[in-house]
Amino acid sequence: MRSAQPALNGLLCAARGGLMNTASLSQAAGALPLTIAIPTYRREQVLVDSIAALLGLEPSAIEILVLDQTPEHSRQVDAALGAWSASGRIRWLRLPDPSIPGAMNRGLLEASNDIVLFLDDDIVPYADLVAAHMNAHRSASKLVAGRVLQPWDDDLPQATWASRQYASTEHREIQGFMGGNFSLRRKQALALGGFDENFVRVAYNFEREFADRWRAGGGRIRFCPDATIRHLKASSGGTRTFGEHLTTPSPAHAVGAYYYLLRSPVAERRLREFAGRPFRSVMTRHHLRRPWWIPVTFVAELAGMLWALMLHLRGPRLCVKRPKGRD
Repeated sequence: MRSAQPALNGLLCAARGGLMNTASLSQAAGALPLTIAIPTYRREQVLVDSIAALLGLEPSAIEILVLDQTPEHSRQVDAALGAWSASGRIRWLRLPDPSIPGAMNRGLLEASNDIVLFLDDDIVPYADLVAAHMNAHRSASKLVAGRVLQPWDDDLPQATWASRQYASTEHREIQGFMGGNFSLRRKQALALGGFDENFVRVAYNFEREFADRWRAGGGRIRFCPDATIRHLKASSGGTRTFGEHLTTPSPAHAVGAYYYLLRSPVAERRLREFAGRPFRSVMTRHHLRRPWWIPVTFVAELAGMLWALMLHLRGPRLCVKRPKGRD
């Protein structure tokens, strides 16, 4: 597997000035008929760096959709995104409301290609990322889950799924996927209703719920370690906008867990899990060492439980056609 570094050389400095060559890489010879969709929220330079690296891949994707929910960027970031958009190198869609599944549904609706690759907005892609996803779709129809190396993961030449899971090098069928590096056929995803937008704020477990519906409909999920990204786990923006789950009174982190248990028919012992989660949430090393956080977390969990009940009662919010966003 080739290193991600060659894809970055000569790109990041130019991206910071928004002065990339105006010839559209998405129209370059050899670009693959695949749409990259990047939901993003309150990310600045790391977003520009991630897009610059993706534009520099060979082979590249024929289309990059940036599904931007950020109210306002810095002048430099706005200029870089605007220049890429004006030259046709990306499609920059401005969405009014922050929602991970909502942005992903918009990506499914807007994509010009049947295969859509969803990526995080704080990544370094490996050189074969796009080609590996495309190759994985040449066989039977499936959802392709790519390899995700977190900041603490070494890039080992061999690693089993049992020991490393999404950082492993083992090709195999799996039960779920990570939302920051996976691809699927848009028609199949839309036929299932896309992603449930009742997974609000942090949207915890939205991938798990979609994977359940995908597999119930006869779909397969295949782990492809050749399709690798390095996840940078940026310290600001994205889901981190909603605070740290161990130290916030907000239910933004908890609500998805409860909503999943209410919605999923395949979750084991879901009523017991639902009722017991508030108590398990405070039985951690963090709370043992800092007991003053116990009531804060407990309140957040109870609020998340109530919020999930309300969402469940009104029914799932699946993908519907929407008016175009501002671009």
